[in-house]
Amino acid sequence: MPKWSMKCEKRGRPVVISTEERRHRILDALNAVFSRAGMAGITMNTIAAEAGMSKSTLYRLFEDRDALFKAYFEMVRASFVRPLSKEDMQLPIAERLRKLLEPRPMASPSGLPIAVIRHVISQVETHPDLGKACLLDIMHADRALIRAELDRGVDRNEIRITDTDTAATILQSMVRIPILDLLLAPDMHPDFEDLTAHFELGLRLFLDGTEFPKSS
Repeated sequence: MPKWSMKCEKRGRPVVISTEERRHRILDALNAVFSRAGMAGITMNTIAAEAGMSKSTLYRLFEDRDALFKAYFEMVRASFVRPLSKEDMQLPIAERLRKLLEPRPMASPSGLPIAVIRHVISQVETHPDLGKACLLDIMHADRALIRAELDRGVDRNEIRITDTDTAATILQSMVRIPILDLLLAPDMHPDFEDLTAHFELGLRLFLDGTEFPKSS
């Protein structure tokens, strides 16, 4: 068969999309539907239609709306806490904590993260596993990453802390805008500059209180 004939046959084949790409499309669709219709407009039907795929395909990736929210929350988390590489672990304590915790701009910022947290909290009594997966597990995992760096800092004589577990909780709260402020003030939408300024001040205050004085 001529080569040109084989090429023509291939043009009609559907493009195969990877599972990861489908997940990205679905999470983008979640944000788009929320921006247009709010939380009330988010259903598996509307997400599938927005993502341009069948409901059966959507359900193969996410068994229900709660699973979809959990995946979205984990994606948002990556904008705020990122595990360090082996190379990063060789940096000074201030740089390690910055790489671990410094906020990054989201590709399509919206009020959806806070709306999802409100939804999770409102469903705690009937869907306790969702609250645990979206909030407690993620917060505790992040705190464990922070504590690991504080322990490393203590071992290297970079900082003076006797209780790194409590210190990790304190640092976690210092570098983030209080979640209650965001939950109880629907009109409060801090931009990336606000988040960064809060982070910089919180990190600096924490290090000022824990770092060994630098020799002159």
